Amino acid sequence: MAISATKKVGEIAIEIPRAIPLFEGLGIDYCCGGNRSLEEACLSAGVKTEQVINTLEDAIAAAALGESSKDWNVEPLSALTSHIVNRHHSYVRTELARLSSLLEKVCSAHGQNHSELFTVQGFFNGLGQEMVMHMYKEENILFPYIEQMEAAVNGRRPQPYPPFGTVRNPIQMMETEHESAAVALRGMRKASDNFSVPADGCTSFRALYQGLIDFEKDLHLHIHLENNILFPRASLMEAGVSN
Repeated sequence: MAISATKKVGEIAIEIPRAIPLFEGLGIDYCCGGNRSLEEACLSAGVKTEQVINTLEDAIAAAALGESSKDWNVEPLSALTSHIVNRHHSYVRTELARLSSLLEKVCSAHGQNHSELFTVQGFFNGLGQEMVMHMYKEENILFPYIEQMEAAVNGRRPQPYPPFGTVRNPIQMMETEHESAAVALRGMRKASDNFSVPADGCTSFRALYQGLIDFEKDLHLHIHLENNILFPRASLMEAGVSN
């Protein structure tokens, strides 16, 4: 597979899943910023495009020796929506509760000397409230419609009537909310100096920042699956275009 500097990072993440950990490590936004070229994304992240391309090419070679993974660009949309709900939505709900409690504990113990913790807590609490409603809308409105639409297309039946006019309308709303989530993630990372634990940080402090790092990584992948795969495929299906 040829990788060029002009190729979109979202497309690279779809075609080369092994690129995702690399993008995470380099701070390259492949989810909400998936429509940017690799060159633009590397420039924004302050890394050399040529080095990233070389690393990606090595990842392609290694992929043949690694474990197989599902290609969500060809799997049924219903399988993808189920995966998102069972894997990512479930994770978000569990971690929102756990990290919220841990934040309270760490803020109480270290907030007097590390006021940035309260900024992190503010971003996290706001993100949590948004994500709860966001996932509710996906699970009860958007995803069921996409699944019904796919079943109709596969059964050669007319597509169900979209109460929201077109599937693009709720998709655009979800994408806007994804960008809001990305802003909160960036806010937490900036306030915490990239989740740097201070010298006087206790075990709970370290556990909190590691948990937030893991939460960020999962949410990036979560948004990538929706913005770069599920939503474009659903839009094409509604338009009657094979994908």
